Amino acid sequence: MDSRRKYLTGMGQLSLVEHALCPLDPGRSLRPRFVHECEYRYSDRRGRRRSAHVRVTCPVGLSAQDEFYLWGLLALTFAQPAAEIEFHATPHYCLKQLGVIDARSRRGGRQYRQFAGALERLSAVRYQNHAFYDPVRAEHRRVSFGLLSYSLPLSLESSRAWRIVWDPLLFELVSAVGGHLKFDLNVYRELDPASRRLFLVLSKLFRRSARTAVFDLRHLGVQVLGFAPTLAGRDLKGKVARCIARLTDRGIVRQSEPKARFFRKANKAVSVRLERGPYFEQRPRRADVSRSIESPLVGPLRAIGVDERAIGRLLRAYPVRLVQEWVDITLAAQERFGMEFFTRSPAAFFVDNVRNAAAGTRTPPDWWHELRRAERRRPQNRSRPRRGKQSARNTESENKLTPSETLAEAVRVQFEVAGQPSEVARRNAERFTAEWAQGSNAAESDQVQRLLALLA
Repeated sequence: MDSRRKYLTGMGQLSLVEHALCPLDPGRSLRPRFVHECEYRYSDRRGRRRSAHVRVTCPVGLSAQDEFYLWGLLALTFAQPAAEIEFHATPHYCLKQLGVIDARSRRGGRQYRQFAGALERLSAVRYQNHAFYDPVRAEHRRVSFGLLSYSLPLSLESSRAWRIVWDPLLFELVSAVGGHLKFDLNVYRELDPASRRLFLVLSKLFRRSARTAVFDLRHLGVQVLGFAPTLAGRDLKGKVARCIARLTDRGIVRQSEPKARFFRKANKAVSVRLERGPYFEQRPRRADVSRSIESPLVGPLRAIGVDERAIGRLLRAYPVRLVQEWVDITLAAQERFGMEFFTRSPAAFFVDNVRNAAAGTRTPPDWWHELRRAERRRPQNRSRPRRGKQSARNTESENKLTPSETLAEAVRVQFEVAGQPSEVARRNAERFTAEWAQGSNAAESDQVQRLLALLA
């Protein structure tokens, strides 16, 4: 492994990596209303071996590839200076940090659709475990939780941030000391899904011991890695051996003879035992990575025209949630109403509003709340591929207001700035626009533009 390479940290939950979340075969796991049941072994407080029974309900299916986004998003959430249950970031930021795209990749496209599809499936998952280890209470407990919820802009090409909200119980379990596992996401990304799962469970075991406990081959292959239970023993052994070979090539598992790894016990069942490789002594320090993670707010602030020096000052001066909120409002206004909405510029609009919001004299506009409600009502549109230019024009026309509606919104903002409450300002703006339209043929775009210029 190249020691000069950037070490990108992934984060998994210690009990979740003990078993497969779904089968490896997408033909089985990507079916609607799919339910995956499995089990894994653990030791209780007296050292007795027990079985934990797991049920993963996947209403819209689940793919083994989706785990990459689950562990990657958890890592990005906890890489922030103050990790919160809500994580706001653009898909470009997430995919760039996770190494899926680079800085030159254009917004939108296949990777965005794959990301949105994975979020849709992960958000529907319900996880149940009869003996999940709770690191907060230091005991095995019955648990049931989801993974995450999300709120995305209606258009995948939007510059607005995607909002990821973690399940509170999962967030607590990952946050706890002894509740999470950090691993090299670069190595993980390069592996196939079965080898990824083996890499995670070995990363957990090898941090405590130079050798694993003895695995039953069928348990390891089916319950942990997710191979089909109908595989013949010889075929299953070949698939598991190939996973081990891939990890051996990267130094994760120590090189040894096959006989030292696979052997038969007294009951003639094939067993597996592996030794820790040199990778764990050579990997870079994790601490170097957290300092290099860029704030997910930097990209959206650049998109509204805030310069680099001002970005640093704003992020230091105001709470993250306040900046998140008003960046989203500014980008939504820019995409929904166009540049004519702003008296000076989007950047000036943002700075003025965040300053007043911090002072307690400004609240988010009603139209923004309505837009977010509309986005929550239409989650199915986010994961569907766009169908050519006509579909793009239809989506754009849905999000654009008519000239008269644009004028009414601009007038309402002016009334709010003058001190009117939001609801009063909205009614007055609608009445003003209606009266002006009757006498001035205000439905024409050029008429609206002239009045907007006067308002500015």
